[in-house]
Amino acid sequence: MNFNSNNPKTEIPAYFKVINDIIFMGGTFTDDLDNLKKLSVWLHDHIPGGPGLSKPSEEALRLMLAGKGGVCSDMAQIFNNFCVLNDLEIREWGTTRAPFDPVYGGHSFNEVFCKELDQWVMVDVYYCLLFYSETLKPLSVMEFFDSQRRGNSISVECFKEGMHVDDMALERNYFQKSTIPFLICNYSNRTYDRCLKLAPKIVPVFVIHFWIYLLRKSYYYLFPLDRFQRIFS
Repeated sequence: MNFNSNNPKTEIPAYFKVINDIIFMGGTFTDDLDNLKKLSVWLHDHIPGGPGLSKPSEEALRLMLAGKGGVCSDMAQIFNNFCVLNDLEIREWGTTRAPFDPVYGGHSFNEVFCKELDQWVMVDVYYCLLFYSETLKPLSVMEFFDSQRRGNSISVECFKEGMHVDDMALERNYFQKSTIPFLICNYSNRTYDRCLKLAPKIVPVFVIHFWIYLLRKSYYYLFPLDRFQRIFS
């Protein structure tokens, strides 16, 4: 189950292709892992971050590059589109707490299938992070959270040169024992782009999401390691 299934390359907005050509002006690498690193670092270099956005994907990218917004979920969502353009299989994940913690707003990150490794690799674009086992093998999302819960040693690499991610951010988003991961499924970039372009002039954004849900075209969350009821226990 991946983002690519519902989002063919032909439906990615043209502006993403323009920016993608700039990012990979010198050409792509042979290894998928190197390509996802290059893409992540470029986005981090050019997007300073800001408030969360509920905009069509092209508008969101323009605002983010202009320094007018962008939280972790925005970064994960635009990363999805760039990965599709570069023939990288991509998934989007989020985290919450069990029981639910209203102070913790959650976190978003991704998972890319690296063909040269023949496996899914967990990547945090917002912080330029990869996660490794004791044998220095890149971890998938399921491997990471299984290792975290078992108390196994996990090493973290920030692959952007000169960048440091503080231990508090790592603990808050990944190593807190009550953290529950969920996979975002069935997201159609085209569907949400169309609705967000047309409807905000008439109704609030939350109503748009409810309409899409009623039409049975909304995304949904899959909790592969936990029963979601734990959140409300």
